Amino acid sequence: MSVDPVAEVRQALKESAFLKGLAAAAKAHADTAGYRALKADEIQTLEKQNNAAADWKQVSVAQNFNAHKVVGCYFSGPAKLGAFAESVTVEKGVQVGSGVYNADLSNVTIADNALVSNVNLLANAYVGPGAAVVACGSVVCTGETNFGNGTELPIAIETGGRETAVYAEITVPVAAAIAGNRKDKAQLKAYGEAVAEYAKKATAKLTVVEAGAQVKNTPKVVNAYVGTGAVIDGAQWVENATLLSLPDEPAKVLAGAYVKNAVVQWGADVNSMGLAVNSVLCEHSHVERHGKLTDSILGPNSGVAEGECTASLCGPFVGFHHQSLLIAAYWPEGKGNVGYGANVGSNHTSKAPDQEIWAGEGTFFGLGTNIKFPSDFTGSPYSIIASGVAALPQRVEMPFALINTPGERIDGVSPAFNEIMPGWVLSDNIFTVRRNEGKYKKRNKAKRSKFDFEVFRPEIVDGMIAARERLAAAEGKAKLKDVRGAAVFTDKEVKSLGKNYMKEEARKAGIEAYTFYIRYYALSGLKARLAGGAAASDVLAKKTDNARWEHERALLAKEFPGANAKSLLKDLIAAQEKIAKDTQESKEKDDDRGARIIRDYADAHAPASSDGFVKETHEVTAKLKAEVEALIAKI
Repeated sequence: MSVDPVAEVRQALKESAFLKGLAAAAKAHADTAGYRALKADEIQTLEKQNNAAADWKQVSVAQNFNAHKVVGCYFSGPAKLGAFAESVTVEKGVQVGSGVYNADLSNVTIADNALVSNVNLLANAYVGPGAAVVACGSVVCTGETNFGNGTELPIAIETGGRETAVYAEITVPVAAAIAGNRKDKAQLKAYGEAVAEYAKKATAKLTVVEAGAQVKNTPKVVNAYVGTGAVIDGAQWVENATLLSLPDEPAKVLAGAYVKNAVVQWGADVNSMGLAVNSVLCEHSHVERHGKLTDSILGPNSGVAEGECTASLCGPFVGFHHQSLLIAAYWPEGKGNVGYGANVGSNHTSKAPDQEIWAGEGTFFGLGTNIKFPSDFTGSPYSIIASGVAALPQRVEMPFALINTPGERIDGVSPAFNEIMPGWVLSDNIFTVRRNEGKYKKRNKAKRSKFDFEVFRPEIVDGMIAARERLAAAEGKAKLKDVRGAAVFTDKEVKSLGKNYMKEEARKAGIEAYTFYIRYYALSGLKARLAGGAAASDVLAKKTDNARWEHERALLAKEFPGANAKSLLKDLIAAQEKIAKDTQESKEKDDDRGARIIRDYADAHAPASSDGFVKETHEVTAKLKAEVEALIAKI
């Protein structure tokens, strides 16, 4: 999805709830309207309750202030205290009366019905209505801060070259447009100026805990903006950070987490000793279980657990579930996986760490892979780098490919080359593709980011068409052979194979797989067009202003010359039934292998026929068949 990054920042400058909230907090902190000086009897009551002040004249209170709600505090500087009449929920099912208890305070505003309790030092801070700051060390602002906004991240190149300045509401498409397009110097300059203006507006001398937010059980919170409903609880350290939050989408920093120079967007969280430094967690992303996010942007619905993501733009729906490394990656499309032990980070060998990887949409880096840089897999969406593969620096443009360790040594091919099977994911593992397509839709929690969950869409289909053409053009051109005498190809005969070899049977299988799904895409477009009311009599011949349909219509003419709408619809039914069959068989392969290895496998695993996604695929197939047959009946 293309965006104008400068326009996005300018829009944020006008509409940012964070900037507005920060300005409102600063104004409320400075404004004395509605506050009054303490009365003599109130000072007496306060002192009887073990309160003291360097100067009681610096303490002002709300008109209906209740002195009995302040106990055991020392005021070493200016303070404004609200009316404390209502309770605050500090844990689920646990309410505590609002007020200020056992705290040292300097230059603070504590708004109505807030709770400050057992805090070693609360200084240069605004605590909003109904907020809670409980059992903390220091919650302070140490000077001028912009809460992590304006920080430049070394995206994709650790030593610099794709620096991307961040602001609170930054999105993956905005970051991708800046990090991935260094030729447009005018845009880079305008973007830098816009973010600098944003960072200036985000500058304050105040730590802010907005209404309903909670900061609890944390030793150090410094120069932080804690948005409405956000929760910091049991964190190790939070410094120079922005937590964008809403009551129904709270940002969270919990359980030993360390957050510094970072933005945590709506619904995102850093948990269970996770670390986020010089980074942005986009909405509903997470870092947990000792995971490390440094110098990176983590896309919506993505998660780093135990692994490490450094100097990377990591798009949506990417998972690091175990110890693994992703470093210096440009991966805005996301929707992939970094398996246990994967080392996607061989970006230098006794040289500067100045190399990078551009990963493709849906790339699956298998267990123990070792990916050397520079590498470019953007032309190979939804490909799998199999377990244990050590991949040389390369560029591969074969969608839905499997790159595996070599099945045999080929004379004339470097032993460092791997074996590639173009389209293998389509022909042998379609279950994964279809399952992920549905899984991402169901798991999406992001409300502001827009995703295209469709796998078979024009740009990916065009990549399949180009790959098919290169495979077809290579027929008869192989100069190498395998042990059986069959043709073997490298990138000398088929450009974009990368540092891999391909066997003749894989070439043919790739052409077949690409052809089937190119046609399926176009046939599906015809069905959608007819279902939308187009007349079958001229639907294939009539030109329209619908770019998607024109793309599909051109393919139908090329792939099915002379065919009519009725016959094409019948082909669609057959194609959908084949996909359903292939999806179940893809899952059944796992069942068969498991049963051969684990003696009671069948007793512990549901068979493919009972798998929820397999059943759903058959249901979708039955529905499509009924709909298509109804369309055929009208022709």
